[in-house]
Amino acid sequence: MNRHEKALEILKQGTVIPATPLALNEDRTLNEKGQRLLMNYYLNAGVGGIATAVHTTQFEIRQPEVGLFEPVLKIVSEEIDKYEEKTGKVIVKVAGACGPVEQAVAEAKLAKEYGYDAVLLSPGGLNHLSEDEMVARTEAVAKIMPVIGFYLQTAVGGRVFSYNYWERVCAVENVVAIKCASFNRYTTLDVVRAAATSDRCDEITLYTGNDDNIVIDLLTNYQFEKNGKIVTKGFDGGLLGHWTLWTKKVVDMLAMLKEAKKKDSIPASLLTLAAQVTDANAAFFDAANGFAGCIPGVHEVLRRQGLMENILCLNPEETLSKGQAEELTRVHDAYPLLHDDDFIKENIADWLKNIQ
Repeated sequence: MNRHEKALEILKQGTVIPATPLALNEDRTLNEKGQRLLMNYYLNAGVGGIATAVHTTQFEIRQPEVGLFEPVLKIVSEEIDKYEEKTGKVIVKVAGACGPVEQAVAEAKLAKEYGYDAVLLSPGGLNHLSEDEMVARTEAVAKIMPVIGFYLQTAVGGRVFSYNYWERVCAVENVVAIKCASFNRYTTLDVVRAAATSDRCDEITLYTGNDDNIVIDLLTNYQFEKNGKIVTKGFDGGLLGHWTLWTKKVVDMLAMLKEAKKKDSIPASLLTLAAQVTDANAAFFDAANGFAGCIPGVHEVLRRQGLMENILCLNPEETLSKGQAEELTRVHDAYPLLHDDDFIKENIADWLKNIQ
């Protein structure tokens, strides 16, 4: 099994995949050292994959006047390569692909050149396209490299798709996973049922992106009837902006949830944990203000931990919402078992040495 095949097998089993933020200098140019520091944090926290050039990385990296799409792909890939060479551990490389079919295909080709294993195909900004056109787009990108389908919540530019759409996406050869981030129980069920009853059920791994329901998604075994038989399907991993924060504890949590899911009953303590994680996410992502401060919120948590120098975004208008900083303090203090401050303090000096 070659490296790429091993990476796809890790993706299939379900793992922790943080959706990486973007480190900027005070003049809003790329902070390369800061970007590499973040990668060292995630890799040493024990993640199974890293996703970049996605929403948390800021879609503006693709704008010609910004020109950071390729540099970011390069930096992330290089740091993963260094880590793999040092440890012998394979890390799944996921790159975001956006826009109309021509753009998405071009981005997938570039990601393939940089050694990425799969693309997370965003539906954002394409509400004018029919479902037929969106399926054709998926097919076109899947001819280039493995695709992770993506149900994006409407609050940040997504749309509602029909159940039939997800049936058709699941039927596309080389769709290897689906990230469901619809933040909606009904539409989440559509995705799980479509995958469970697909002839390609065993070839598609479900990843939660439902930041409001992370723990419950990962604990739940969904059951549906197909041809008179009961089929079971569930979420086996997460690809989340939320998981760029307190990542060492996230890795530990996913391992614990995978074990708990195998049993006949779920401890009540895990339901409490589910509520705590959702509460933390509300602060991170600024749910109180329609997610307006979600990316600056991620930056602020990392800044407080010493992993980012500032909270700047490419769009100067993106900043913390009123009261968000106080909420971040509240959840940090309320849930000490969820954050990994000590892990970072103990290791950040070594990570900085790695990128000198």
